[in-house]
Amino acid sequence: MKRLIVYFSLEGNTEYIANKLADKIGAEKLKLVPMKAFADKGFAKFFWGGKAAVMAEKPELEPYTFDADVDEVIIGFPVWAGNITPPIRTFVSDNFEALKGKRISAFACQSGAGAEKAFSKLKALLEIEDFYETAIFIDPKEKPSEENDLKLDLFSKKILQ
Repeated sequence: MKRLIVYFSLEGNTEYIANKLADKIGAEKLKLVPMKAFADKGFAKFFWGGKAAVMAEKPELEPYTFDADVDEVIIGFPVWAGNITPPIRTFVSDNFEALKGKRISAFACQSGAGAEKAFSKLKALLEIEDFYETAIFIDPKEKPSEENDLKLDLFSKKILQ
């Protein structure tokens, strides 16, 4: 099965999981990069990022190549204000038809809560009933833990089934 991990990472937590997951399941990766970077420090990070997520903004992304000839797409994102990040929204919107019929899994990285709500919003955006698998990681790069390692192992094994 051909797998692709599509992700956006602001502070490196989502990229950390995407890299480890790709190694475990033999997947290619596609990092989404907005043309205009989001603030990554202080109040501006929370204000502008949260606003963009809540307002369902779709920022323009740097050019990328999406090989639609994959069987499974795994979408990774940090949770912003209980939402998916805007670059993920852009990717899904731009590739909606190509994503139909694919097996889709998702993972979220967060510091607090909101991942379940963000998964629901992503399902609605994709117009799917459910994901094949999901996983939630708490600050995996910033605060490595045995719990995150175990979640990643389990998530990887379930995807490979």
